[in-house]
Amino acid sequence: MVEAIKGSSSRLLNAQKMIAKHFAWQAGYGAFSVSESQISTVVHYIEEQEKHHSKMTFQDELISLLKKHNIEFDERYLWT
Repeated sequence: MVEAIKGSSSRLLNAQKMIAKHFAWQAGYGAFSVSESQISTVVHYIEEQEKHHSKMTFQDELISLLKKHNIEFDERYLWT
């Protein structure tokens, strides 16, 4: 499902020239569910993402989330 969304959204953005440069998603993806009560928090996070990632890399944040939620992972497979 995520693969289909990524493909469709990037084709739409590029075909309609909705952004100034060619758009492409990163190679991989992850998915986390969010409670409806947290929607405003997630929207705020997305709006501030560029600022947020100037302080913490995506890689550090992902590892932090996985640890926080006790999700087992092998870092060798996160960045392939």
